[in-house]
Amino acid sequence: MLVLSPQRRTRQLKTLVLTPLALAVSLVVATGKTALSSTGEAPLGGSFEDSPKVVLDQAWQIVNQDYVDPNFNQVDWQATRQRLLGQDYSSREAAYGALRTALRQLNDPYTRFLSPTEYADLTDQTSGEVSGIGVRLQRDNQSGAVTVVEVSAGSPAAQAGITVGDRILLVDSQSTERLSADGVSQLLRGGEGSQVTVTLSRNGGAPRTVILTRARMEMPTVEYALKTVGGRSIGYIRLIEFNAHAAEQMEKAILSLVDQGVQGFVLDLRGNPGGLLLASIDISRMWLQHGPIVRTLDRDGTDEAISANRTALTQLPLTVLVDRRSASSSEILTGALQDNKRAIVVGTTTFGKALVQSLHGLSDGSGITVTVAHYYTPNGTDISRKGITPDVSVELSDRQRSELFNNPALLATESDIQFMRAVAVLEEVIIARQNSPEPRQLGLVQDATTP
Repeated sequence: MLVLSPQRRTRQLKTLVLTPLALAVSLVVATGKTALSSTGEAPLGGSFEDSPKVVLDQAWQIVNQDYVDPNFNQVDWQATRQRLLGQDYSSREAAYGALRTALRQLNDPYTRFLSPTEYADLTDQTSGEVSGIGVRLQRDNQSGAVTVVEVSAGSPAAQAGITVGDRILLVDSQSTERLSADGVSQLLRGGEGSQVTVTLSRNGGAPRTVILTRARMEMPTVEYALKTVGGRSIGYIRLIEFNAHAAEQMEKAILSLVDQGVQGFVLDLRGNPGGLLLASIDISRMWLQHGPIVRTLDRDGTDEAISANRTALTQLPLTVLVDRRSASSSEILTGALQDNKRAIVVGTTTFGKALVQSLHGLSDGSGITVTVAHYYTPNGTDISRKGITPDVSVELSDRQRSELFNNPALLATESDIQFMRAVAVLEEVIIARQNSPEPRQLGLVQDATTP
C-alpha cells in the first residue's frame, strides 16, 4: 500500500483513496468522540458529545490538517468553523447539509461528506467484499427489467438456483420496476446472516419467490479468458475496479494465462473508475520490471516517487484498453505502462483525474473524503482534466458504446472493435519481437536485469 511518507507526518495516514465522482480507494480512520482543534482547544460551545456539532468539528479538523491546498481555495477556513459550530441545528440532517455547503466552498468535488449509508457502501466497495446474495445486475435495454448478468459460484443466489437471465421483480415485496440496477443491488445487500425475499421470473415464466440468507463474499473484480484470434493465443484480462482484492485476483489471472501459453495480453481498463492506490501500484509492479510508476505531491511539498521493484510476473507483449470512464487508479496504471513503453494504449482519452483522497470515518458512522495529494505520471505529466491520450485512438459512437457495455457478453469479441484493434496492435508487437535479434524473456520473469 502506498502511504504518503507517514514517517514524515504527524498524522497517521493508513491508506489513500482515489475517487473519480462517487467511487473510491483506501481508508483512514479518524478516532475520538470529541475532536480537538489544531491548537488543542475544545470544540466551540464546550462539550457536545450528543450534538451533531461534534461530527462537524471532526470533519473540519480533518480538512484543516490534511487538505492538499493550505489556502483552502482562498476560503477563510477558520471562519467556516466558527459558522459551523455557532449555529443550532434542528436535526442531524440539517448539520450534514451545513457541512456539505461548507465543503463546496473548496470547489473540489472529491472532498465531500458521506452519510453513514454512503460511508458504509464506500468501505464495502474498497474492501472488495460485500454482504449480499452474490449476483451482478443490469437493466435489460429491450425488456427494461432488472436482470441477473452474473452469479458468483457458491453464493446464496447460486445455491438457490438463480441463474444468468433471471429477472428480479420484487425485493422484500418492493417492486424493482422504477429502480436502477444499482438501487436493486442496494436492496439485496444487508447484514451478514440476515434474510431477503426475492421474487423473480425466468424466460417469461410464472414468478417464483425465494428466501435467501445473505453472506459475506469477495467481489470478483478481475475477469480473464484465453482468446484465440487469428491463430494467436491472447490473454484477455478485464479489471473492473481497484479494490482490496484486485491485486491478488490480477496475479491469479496473469499466472493462469501464462500457464495456458498465451503469446500476449490485452488488459481492459474501460469503464474502470479507479479504487485503491495501493492496488494500482501492486498491479503496475506485476507488469513492470523496473522504472517509475507514479509521483505524488502533498500540501507540504513532500514529493514521493514510487517505482517498480523487479517483481514483474511477465514481459509478454501488452496492450491496454481505456476509455473516457477509465479514471484515477486506472490512469496511474495506464500512465506507468505507457510512459515506460511497457504497453501500447488503445481506445479513447481517459477521464483525467490526478488527485488522491483519504477516506475518514467520523464518530457517528458518517465519513468524509479529502483530497490530500496530486499525482503525476512517470514522465511528469499532469493529466488533470486532460486525461491520457491513447497511442492508438479507436472511437465508438454512443450507440456502439451503449450496445457493448450494456451487454458484457460482447466484450472481447469480434463485435468489440476496440478489442479487435488492440489484438491487431498486439500481433504487430509479437511479430516484431519474433524478428528481433535481441533475446527477450517470454512468460514469467526470471532475469531481474531484463528490461
